[in-house]
This record gives sequence, structure tokens and C-alpha cells, in this order.
Amino acid sequence: MLDRVKFWLQLPKDTTFPKMLDADCDPRSQRVGTALSAPAARYDSPSLSAAQDITATWAGISNMLHNNRAVTVKGPTDHVGGELSLFRQDNSAGFHVIVFLATGNDGGAGGRPYFLAFDPDVSATDAARKAWVTRQTIGDTVTKVSALTEAAAIAQIKLMLLGNDPNSFGPLIRKYYVDTTAVFPPILHAV
Repeated sequence: MLDRVKFWLQLPKDTTFPKMLDADCDPRSQRVGTALSAPAARYDSPSLSAAQDITATWAGISNMLHNNRAVTVKGPTDHVGGELSLFRQDNSAGFHVIVFLATGNDGGAGGRPYFLAFDPDVSATDAARKAWVTRQTIGDTVTKVSALTEAAAIAQIKLMLLGNDPNSFGPLIRKYYVDTTAVFPPILHAV
């Protein structure tokens, strides 16, 4: 069950979040993007911080989404991660990868545009943290998740991705409002 849950979620070792169990957002996003794009191939976004025609890059991302292909997007952790993410660092180093699923506009055509994204980081927002500790996940993640039945593991994944409210998304699927005319900040690597 741990492998099943870790396919979708980045897990803390315990509910105080002092350390993360895993930080492999890059390979996870590729696996998730592939699973959500099938039978088409996922699309890995080019760098969004490079000097290029950024508007054309975003148009390409939108086209891929409209062709039912999930898009992996990499950026600085404090730019693409949730506001409470433990992957944020004081020196702004590090990166995070999320998976875009669709595009939309608040209130329909002409409304504020957004990208619908899946962020596997269960520490990223208050809503994600509350949904994560709803089940038998208090304490050591490996021990607790390994003890989940298959049905309970699937229920936890559904809760995190789809939520309980039929009128809203789960805590890991969120709207991202992106300025598609501006490049992302560069990714800083720890020295």
C-alpha cells in the first residue's frame, strides 16, 4: 500500500512535518503525468524561466492540455509549491514539479484564466494537511500507511485528489493563476 500511496502523494514522516519521507517530485510527476495522459504521452514543459517567447510556450502548454495530455511544470519551490510546503527553503533554493491537467476560466469565457494542477505535496496547504491526517496517518508514515488496507489506501488517495465535496476539487488539485506573459524566476540550486 505504501507504494500505491507514494505513487500519488509526497508524504511526511509524521504530522509535525519535521522531515519529509520522500522528495522525488520530478520522477513522481512524470509517472503521474503519464498515467493521466494515457493513451497519449505526457508533455514535459520546457523551462519557463529561459529567455524565449514565453507567450508561445504557454500557448503550447494549453494546446497539449486541450489534446488531453497532462503537462509537467517545473519551477522554484516557492513559486509553484503550496504556501506551506516544507520543500521551501530559506534561501529560495530548490525546485518543485507539478502536473497541469486542464485550463479554464473563472465564470466561463472572458473570466480570469487558470490552469488546473495536481500538486502531490501533502504539506503544501492547510487543506492538504487536514485531509492527510484524517486517516491512520498520524505518526511514522511508513508504519501507518503500510498498515492501511487496499480499500483504505484508495480512499485516502481519492480524498486527497477528489475531496468529499462534489462541488470542489480535492486539496491536491488546485487552480493556478499564472501570468503567461512573464517568465518564471530561475531555479536556484543549493551550494
